[in-house]
Amino acid sequence: MAETLFFNALREATDEEMARDETVFVLGEDVGQYGGSYKVTKGLYEKYGELRVLDTPIAENSFSGMAVGAAMTGLRPIIEGMNMGFLLLAFNQIANNAGMLRYTSGGNFKIPVVIRGPGGVGRQLGAEHSQRLEAYFHAVPGLKIVACSTPYNAKGLLKAAIRDENPVLFFEHVLLYNLKEQLPDHEYICALDKAELVRPGSDVTILTYSRMRHHCTQAMKLIEKEGLGYDPEIIDLISLKPFDMEAIAESVRKTHKVIIVEECMKTGGIAAELSALINEQLFDELDAPVMRLSSQDIPTPYNGMLEHLTIIQPPQIVEAVKSLMTLQV
Repeated sequence: MAETLFFNALREATDEEMARDETVFVLGEDVGQYGGSYKVTKGLYEKYGELRVLDTPIAENSFSGMAVGAAMTGLRPIIEGMNMGFLLLAFNQIANNAGMLRYTSGGNFKIPVVIRGPGGVGRQLGAEHSQRLEAYFHAVPGLKIVACSTPYNAKGLLKAAIRDENPVLFFEHVLLYNLKEQLPDHEYICALDKAELVRPGSDVTILTYSRMRHHCTQAMKLIEKEGLGYDPEIIDLISLKPFDMEAIAESVRKTHKVIIVEECMKTGGIAAELSALINEQLFDELDAPVMRLSSQDIPTPYNGMLEHLTIIQPPQIVEAVKSLMTLQV
């Protein structure tokens, strides 16, 4: 096993799949000679050439539409969004084309395209570079949505996404690229539709994804440090569409309390949809209302202190656990 950085895990997955399947190619802004804004495609241009690592103009709608067309002809494009917020310019191509063409063509076309790139609240990147687009696309039929959170699942999920016959939105967090982890030397693939049990517990189910997974584990350390004696179960959703309701239900039937921690905005966010599903399917298992910890419903400030205040921090997760555990039912 070798210690690997998050962005290198993504690069390894791309490289291995390009070597395995000549129909796989990468396109996006600065993915070629520059090696990508976060170096996920570093070295691939020299190895595979300009026909398989395409530098594109600054025209998200154009190159996203081209990728969908390429997928329809049997290729497997990987779109790198320099910043996921920029892909709002390609909303029509992703939603009306990538998401719906397999259905509207009567199954005549498959759309095996991966749309990946950095998103989330970084460090003073400003409102337009701090977007969380998972909720924007969540209502679009035909899309699969995953959010990686560790070097291990980043590599395994990206390989699975490239091999999938459907369009996959693949969310990476800009602040996780330098995360390190030991990765196996052998090939492995992670399931696109399965959640991961991060920490088993019995008192309360904490559902989270992406960078908030690490905020939740930090909160657990604070709980242990304070000697509170609470035993939360932490589940990394990973699959945001579809949700792994089987894993979620198993946990809720054990703990009977739920906290959803997300970096998405509260209004219309991932937690809003997930809490509705839990109430519909597991209402009789709940001993308390589902609690949502989400970002403030405001454009992300550039000011560092204000930016910090807009998103959920570990002490807030600790307070939420305390609140649920002391609630009289």
